[in-house]
Amino acid sequence: MVKVLLVDDDKELCAMQADYLAADGFEVSCAHDGEAGVAAALASAFSIVVLDVMMPRLNGIDALRKIREQSDVPVIMLTARGDDIDRVLGLEFGADDYVPKPCTPRELVARIRAILRRTESGAPRNGPSPAIELGPLWLSPQQRQASWNNAVLDLTSTEFGVLELLALHAGQSVSKQELCEHALGRALTRYDRSIDVHVSNLRQKLGPLDDGRSPVQTVRGIGYQLILV
Repeated sequence: MVKVLLVDDDKELCAMQADYLAADGFEVSCAHDGEAGVAAALASAFSIVVLDVMMPRLNGIDALRKIREQSDVPVIMLTARGDDIDRVLGLEFGADDYVPKPCTPRELVARIRAILRRTESGAPRNGPSPAIELGPLWLSPQQRQASWNNAVLDLTSTEFGVLELLALHAGQSVSKQELCEHALGRALTRYDRSIDVHVSNLRQKLGPLDDGRSPVQTVRGIGYQLILV
């Protein structure tokens, strides 16, 4: 059973979401402040964490940072509608996606399932996907692991999905819409900067090529392209 951790100081809302998720087949645990959320996330093997930004004792952004110091568990941030700063900060510090509040339980379930479809380990039904080797880049879609110049890359599940699709189309332009659908399992919405932030994180983790260029290039008006030479 998929284990979900809900971290939100609104106990009534948290209980309602937990009931809905449980009815949908999830095993749900709740925490009601940032410190308790971090402790729970690091103490048990959750499939995904849903983390509210505005909480007492430790806000969601700081809680996310502490979780990321020790765990790569997928994290969805709950942010105030229209609060772009919190969304960007969450993504920069390693969140996989965000959901604006207020949100319906159905929308939350859809986002959770979309992330889990991309992060579930194990071979697909038609057999394991072969590793991708492109110059200094190595990726294992089955293990969802990657390395660059023989150094292991510490990627979130969404960052791995973005890099995977770019690698599968190395040298070609890949649209932000395609990247969003592949890495997040959802359509890109208007003014959504999620993919841009995940690409920015990837650029920092990959570093420059020998000539100083980033291996992930912007293709104006389209999206991004992976280059290795």
